[in-house]
Amino acid sequence: MNNRPIGSPVLRGGLLALLAAALFGLSTPLVQRFGQGLGPFTTAALLYAGAAAVALVQRRGAHREAPLQRSDAPRLLAMVLAGAVLGPVALAWGLQRTSGASASLLLTLEAVFTAVLAWRWYGETLDARVKTAVALLLAGGVLLVIDQGLAGQVQLLGLLAVALATVAWGVDNTLSRGVAERDPGQVVLAKAALGALVTTGVALLRGEPLPSQTAALALLAVGASGYGLSLRFYLLAQRQFGAARTGSVFAFAPFIGALGAFALGERPPGALLFVGGLFMVGGVVLHLLEDHRHEHEHEPLEHEHAHRHDDGHHLHRHDPMPAGPHSHRHVHAPLHHSHPHGPDAHHTHRH
Repeated sequence: MNNRPIGSPVLRGGLLALLAAALFGLSTPLVQRFGQGLGPFTTAALLYAGAAAVALVQRRGAHREAPLQRSDAPRLLAMVLAGAVLGPVALAWGLQRTSGASASLLLTLEAVFTAVLAWRWYGETLDARVKTAVALLLAGGVLLVIDQGLAGQVQLLGLLAVALATVAWGVDNTLSRGVAERDPGQVVLAKAALGALVTTGVALLRGEPLPSQTAALALLAVGASGYGLSLRFYLLAQRQFGAARTGSVFAFAPFIGALGAFALGERPPGALLFVGGLFMVGGVVLHLLEDHRHEHEHEPLEHEHAHRHDDGHHLHRHDPMPAGPHSHRHVHAPLHHSHPHGPDAHHTHRH
């Protein structure tokens, strides 16, 4: 195998993570605009209600995916508390106290927390290329925040709240690696519906003001794309090349969000924005060009997830053989081979 295939898991995962980043990045300045005057819990409730709605209408093909299990409940509840309650509430509160561009750029920290937690919790390999890519993305984010600071756009309390959101979402991203092989539509629906239910209840208890029809519809739409579809693509990316790499490519979202904020009328971008953006583009390109291959052993493994029989790993037989993706519990026999791969569910070996 001398040439890296176009359909390599790293490239597929990178493009899915970029798509997730674009949708989420554009959502931040829109939340800042339409969430003005609303309570943070009301804003979070509308965002995740939109995410739940889009997940509900995307149930086609769910029979090909592995469903959530009862054993996933503790992990899913932790994801809800971190990613669907604490994260969006802290972001909504912070966005009312700083500029949309500043908040978008600070979200770069989410990738750093995700990479570190994935390395610690799952033992994901961070080789020199990946470390360089993370460093470039982080350096780019730092330059972008400095750019905002020089322009007098940074308000400390607002940015501290956004930083808290990045910690919460870093935990959420790392936890979600454990359910990345489950039906992504079911994961998004369960997380979003529970998140909307909790934040709606708190908003009512706090007596937060009701949104206007325009604000409510806008935030529902933002939630559907930036929190529902984005999470779906994020989970699919994690299947391909793990939590750390997905989180690192997702760090491009702040740059997209900053551009969106400028397009909505915030001050024109400065020179540091373009330099920081170049750093971040360089980091993403390094990820997309990664070609991780070596001789490796597969230990015996039994699990359930959506799979095909033309990927070199699923060698069990059916009568008749299914043509496309399907899901059932299956056993992997010991296997030794070499091919491009990422730290997915089948490649958890040490380096």
